Formats: sequence, structure tokens, C-alpha cells
Amino acid sequence: MAKLKTQYFCQNCGAQYSQWHGQCKTCGEWNTLVEEIVEKSTKSVVPKSKSSIINIIEVETNEEPRIKTPSEELDRVLGGGIVLGSVTLIGGEPGIGKSTLLLQLALKMKKKILYVSGEESASQIKMRADRLAEVKNPNCFLFTETNVEKILHEAKKLMPDFMIIDSIQTLQSQLIESSPGTVSQIRECSNEIIKFAKDNNIPVFLVGHITKDGQIAGPKVLEHMVDVVLNFDGDRNHLFRLLRANKNRFGSTSEIGIYEMISQGLKEIKNPSEILITKKSEELSGNSVAVTLEGNRPMLLEIQALVSTAVYGTPQRSSTGFDSKRLNMLLAVLEKRAGFQLGAKDVFLNITGGIKTDDPALDLAVVASILSSNEDIAISEHYCFAGEIGLSGEIRPVAQAEQRITEAEKLGYEKIFVSNLNKLPKRKFGIKIEEISKIEDFVERLF
Repeated sequence: MAKLKTQYFCQNCGAQYSQWHGQCKTCGEWNTLVEEIVEKSTKSVVPKSKSSIINIIEVETNEEPRIKTPSEELDRVLGGGIVLGSVTLIGGEPGIGKSTLLLQLALKMKKKILYVSGEESASQIKMRADRLAEVKNPNCFLFTETNVEKILHEAKKLMPDFMIIDSIQTLQSQLIESSPGTVSQIRECSNEIIKFAKDNNIPVFLVGHITKDGQIAGPKVLEHMVDVVLNFDGDRNHLFRLLRANKNRFGSTSEIGIYEMISQGLKEIKNPSEILITKKSEELSGNSVAVTLEGNRPMLLEIQALVSTAVYGTPQRSSTGFDSKRLNMLLAVLEKRAGFQLGAKDVFLNITGGIKTDDPALDLAVVASILSSNEDIAISEHYCFAGEIGLSGEIRPVAQAEQRITEAEKLGYEKIFVSNLNKLPKRKFGIKIEEISKIEDFVERLF
């Protein structure tokens, strides 16, 4: 009997070692090395290859055929639909709506769908499907199994048009003697699934768990192997969910899809700007509207600020949805360049709707909200802002300014504050454009 060979794999980054160490030398994490059985063949055999070397000039290019989904938001993020034979990995926090999104997709699509679940029973999935109250797909088939060989065997008999696996961390292969979710199991199972998808031209969606740091659990090589990596995020205490592409071999990674979580599942948001802006009966200080850009999609966000005298001596700086370090930088610029004494005051900042963004064009709206709250003067609800602020107090131009202005104009805003360095087309806009160069000028023109 051949002696079993073992190796130690880091459960955080997938690094391989011949002996156990307390700390992984690759990622620096402690106590993440687990012993796993590996099998290596001593014979070196050159396999037969179906392909041959070819000159790049002789390669014929064809546009990848795509399957349109009932979700326009998902199509936008994927780059126009699902490519045949592609493998897509979708990750996100527990309970954020990954399984709900894919089950809605399976129920709405007029295709033969195989939904494989290693986490829920068939009755649980059926109860969730009934709650969603979606159009029932008579060609949606369920299979509750964790053995990857059995799953692929049944899939080859059914030959679905589309396949969903929830989740990759629950699967295990008979070839590897370790528990499900370990690095070697995830690597082996994903290898088999990707080979099946490419050989049979069947698109596959994989649901992936994430770690406490927000990274997809398992080896990093998993993200390299698949064609598309989607991230489904949002605050579970709020209604909105954002779908972003971290990797896409068939399209752009700059697009974003927005959903709203309701009792019947996930609802697409066609015009997020109208929902994210609060309808107020009276104007209040500390509120402003920023024109941000997620990918190629402009939308308006409401920024709220509260500036008050520090009660406990040490002033507090708190922000929700906005980078706290950038907030500190903007406060320093206001104090140094514009002369506002904010060092002894508490500053609280919030982006409404639970949205998180790192667009630098929010700087101008953040400063406007802080000044409005500090002076207790309300900003007109017909004003909006799009500009980045530099350390010397200059207002810097932002990307795709014309799209931002057009979106604000479409939603009925009367005035937008932008940098005077933006290169705008020589056409007449239906909104007044206030071009400013320095933060001192901005303070004078705002109130």
C-alpha cells in the first residue's frame, strides 16, 4: 500500500508547506495551516492535446453569444448577459440576498435550470420560492447534494441550459480526503465544475462564502480560475443592495446594479436617485445632494452632517458610508484654507440609504453639509454638488462631469457646483452651472 502524502495548506491564502508553522509566511496569519492529504503521481506522462500552436494572426474572433436574463441590473453588471460556458462567482455577507437573487433568476428565466444546494433542503427552497411569488419556471430542477461527482453526473444526464451551485464551500470531492470548505476541496471541486462548464458550454453560477475580512473564503486561486467575480453588498439594516463586478472577462468592471430588498425578494431600482433623495416638507441645515458616479451610472445621494460643540473635551469624528480619514482631511482643509474653527467641535456625517462610496466627487457636498450645519443655514433643495477638494483648497475636476450635470438636470435641479477646470461641451444646459476654483469662493457663493 502506497504511503499517504500530506501537505499543510493555509486556509486564508492557500499557500502550501511541507511542515506545520504557527504563522503563514505568505499572508502573515496565525494558526491557519491545516494538514491535508495529497496524491502525487510518480509517473510523468505527456497527455494528448486536442489543440495545437497557432499564430495569433490566424485566430478567428467571434462575438461571445449571451443569454439575456430577466434582470436588467444583472445584465448590466455582467456586460450584456450571461456568456455560454462561463463560470461566475458571487460572494457577499450572510443574509445579504445571494441565494434569493439566483433563485429569482431561476424562477423567471425561460430556460432549463438546475439549482444545486448543499445548504438547504428541497422543501426549504420551495418555501422560499413560494414567498418570492415569482413567475414559476416549469423547467427549474432542484438537487440537494454536496458530492461534486454526483452533481456533475446528474447534470450531464439533465444537460441544463444554466446551472446554479449554492455554495462552493459545501461541496466535496471523493478524490480528496479532507473536510468541505478546505483549500484543497474548493480547488478540486471548482476545477471539476469549470471543466464541465467549458466542455458542455453550460454557464454556471457559484455562490461563495466570505471571511470576516470581506474576502471570498478559500484559496485566492478560485477567483483567478472563474470568469466573473461579483460582489453583493449593502447594509442589512437598510433596503438597498449593490451588485458590483470585481472581475469580468467579458465586460467592464465599472458597472453597478442596485436592488431593493422587500418581502417578496429583490426588486430592481431603475432610477436610484429619486429613491435615495428624501422628500422634505421644509429645508433643514446640514443636508446637501452629491452627484456621484458608480461605473458609468450617475446617481444622486443625500449627504447629512451634524456639527455640534464637543461635550467631553475630545471632539468626535464619525462617518457612515464615507471614508473617515477623508473626512478628517476635509475638516483640516476647511480650518486651514477657509478659516472655520472646527477643531473643538463634534462632526457626524451620514450618506442616506446605507450606500457606501469612495467617489472623490462627494467632497464638495460633504463640505457644503458641514458648513450648513455649522452655520445653521439650510442649503436650497434645488442645489447639487460634484467636485473634489485638494489639500491646498483648490476645487479639482471630476470624471464624466457632463453625465453628472445631465443627470442633475433630468431630475429638476436648478444649480450645480463644479470645478472651473472641467472640460464641458459648448452647449446650453437646462441647469445653471456654478464654476468655482477655490474653497474660499465656494463658501461665498453657497450662502
